[in-house]
Amino acid sequence: MNSFSNKLASVVSSRKGSITIIVIWLAAIIALTLIAPSAKQTAQSSQEASIYNNTPSATAKMLAEKGFPSDDGLTALLVFHNEAEITDKQLEAIRSISQWLASDEKPQQIASAVPFHQFPLNVQKQFYSEDNTTIMLNAALQKDLESGDIHNALEELRSHIEGGELAGLQFEITGPAGIASDTIALFSNADLILLFATIGLILIILIVIYRSPLLSVIPLIIAGAVYQVTDRLIGLAAQNGLIIVDKQALSIMMILLFAVLTDYCLFILSRYREELRKLGSKHDAMNITMSRLSEPILFSGATIFAAVLVLFLAVFQAYHYFAPVFSIAVAVILLGGLTLIPAVFTLVGRKAFWPFVPKLGAQKKEKLGYWSRIGAFVTKRPAVVASVMIVLLLGASWNASKINFSFNLLKSFPEELSSRQGFELMEEHFPKGKLAPVTVILKSKNPIELSEPFIDKLDKLAVQLQQTAGISELSPAITPQLANDAQPLPRNFLSEHEPMLKLQLTLKDHPYEKEALAVVKQLREDSAKLLKDSGFDPALYSLHFAGQTAEQLDVRDMNQRDTLIIFSVITLIIAIMLIFQAKSIAVALAMMGTMLLSYAAALGISWTIFSTFFSYDAVSYRLPVYSFVFLIALGVDYNIMLVSRVLEESKHHSWNEAIASAVAKTGGVISSAGTILAATFCVLMTQPLQELFLFGFIMAVGILLDTFVIRAMLLPSLLAWLIKR
Repeated sequence: MNSFSNKLASVVSSRKGSITIIVIWLAAIIALTLIAPSAKQTAQSSQEASIYNNTPSATAKMLAEKGFPSDDGLTALLVFHNEAEITDKQLEAIRSISQWLASDEKPQQIASAVPFHQFPLNVQKQFYSEDNTTIMLNAALQKDLESGDIHNALEELRSHIEGGELAGLQFEITGPAGIASDTIALFSNADLILLFATIGLILIILIVIYRSPLLSVIPLIIAGAVYQVTDRLIGLAAQNGLIIVDKQALSIMMILLFAVLTDYCLFILSRYREELRKLGSKHDAMNITMSRLSEPILFSGATIFAAVLVLFLAVFQAYHYFAPVFSIAVAVILLGGLTLIPAVFTLVGRKAFWPFVPKLGAQKKEKLGYWSRIGAFVTKRPAVVASVMIVLLLGASWNASKINFSFNLLKSFPEELSSRQGFELMEEHFPKGKLAPVTVILKSKNPIELSEPFIDKLDKLAVQLQQTAGISELSPAITPQLANDAQPLPRNFLSEHEPMLKLQLTLKDHPYEKEALAVVKQLREDSAKLLKDSGFDPALYSLHFAGQTAEQLDVRDMNQRDTLIIFSVITLIIAIMLIFQAKSIAVALAMMGTMLLSYAAALGISWTIFSTFFSYDAVSYRLPVYSFVFLIALGVDYNIMLVSRVLEESKHHSWNEAIASAVAKTGGVISSAGTILAATFCVLMTQPLQELFLFGFIMAVGILLDTFVIRAMLLPSLLAWLIKR
């Protein structure tokens, strides 16, 4: 490793080498810009589904689509609401809208709509809420529409309805199509806002830290160059079908890229300035700088890279599709940190620090600054400091066990969005279970004949289903009369294409809550018994459950599985890499332990704030995985920088003196880097999704804990205490 560090340092610090590196980067930017699309052009939203599409709910959905094919695509739920009971004038307005939806004047992307206007009054009453204040109609869009077409169709629909006579009705569009349309509207300008906010914030912080125009701008120019290469490489890979790009991953990737590259600039500049005061040649100063820092930067980038690679083991799309985006990004970031940053600052030299140019021999007199006092304090009483810090962090971590998780991602949308308002109106005025009924598929290996013995068995099955705890009703009603030709079969009851039939269960509880998930889980587990007790042979018949509740049950199971694997494998891999880097099992375990404790404490502190000050009763189930991957991966940076400096100082000083000196010399740069990283993730709090807001908040809390508590006090005190033991 020393040989590699020295060779790399020699290349990036020479005039010829630095110019060559910059030319190569510029050529790569130009070539990729010409041949590759932007990553955003190829991005898509990951679904709440398995990458293999083999979950029980996915199987049930495929069976339903095969047995009951339809040309309809996503459904838009049109919700009309009045504070009091809907009046005759308002009812007439809704009939007029229904008539327009059945005409050729409706948006061409709408395939069908419920013919509400054609129904007699007693049938129309079935579309009312129980308090007669709300009516819900549904319209189906054409299959396989692009997201832009969905948004345009619903905007045209909304414009027509709101431009007509609504007679005082509140009108909202929700359902899968409404949610898809609102998602597009939410993020139409979000990426640009995120980019400019990130650049502006980093620029301000760099000006405050360095008070130098060049040192404030050059890191952003370098980050912009690396971002351009990263963006086009991701776009090129996606264009050729090598990866799938997730839209949300791109937003977080941009934050990560600018923040980490700025951190690397701070680490390099801090040491470069130190060496420029000792050496007359800017090339020699950068040579020494990179010979000392290339190894920790390499280990730092490698651990982040290893952490994001673990996401490939996930089966849940939202996690798995983060892996390719961040793998490419981290690889390019690492390459930029090892080559482009030192090459640029080698050429600029001392001028980069203007007006505070470091002069040869102008060493600062040693004085007892803040970080020097911290270093002396933690090494004087390491056991006391470590014990107090651990107790406090464990107390904060305990609150993490109290977090409630929500599987209703619509709650992450802003309250003013139509899709959320429409859904909440439905929650308030319709029975909870009707928001998302459960579809039951009874599949047979042999053709189904509606004979009286078969209907008797089906009737027994229906009775068992209705008697299951948590079920409010079953449709259609199953009676032996179905075997009689005198009674017509319910629509979409028996498949014309496959040996299967379809029933619908309405749950008593909210379809996204844990009680509803428990009902569907129990039905799955008891399916063979239900069939057997009804007289069906489980070897010939099978039960399948589809719908939102069944899908969320699979999401919960996938999330639990992926969480266990991701947490375990990342912890193991990073611990092994730290052992090689620190050359000590005890030191590596201390580093890993502090990162895990910091993560748990960040979750606990954040939940306390969310529940106490923001009045949240639950947060997205995805937050623990997202925050774990990035807090652990990024926390390694500061661990490695501190321990590397301790090991370097220990060659010339006693162990305690080395720790105190390392804290004093790295405290300023690590605190600056941590502040920038935390502030950059705070930019995510400007985003419209609650999930991104909460993720940015947790990351900021965790990074600040890492910077000012873990790396400043807990880890140094543990290192000092370990040697004494």
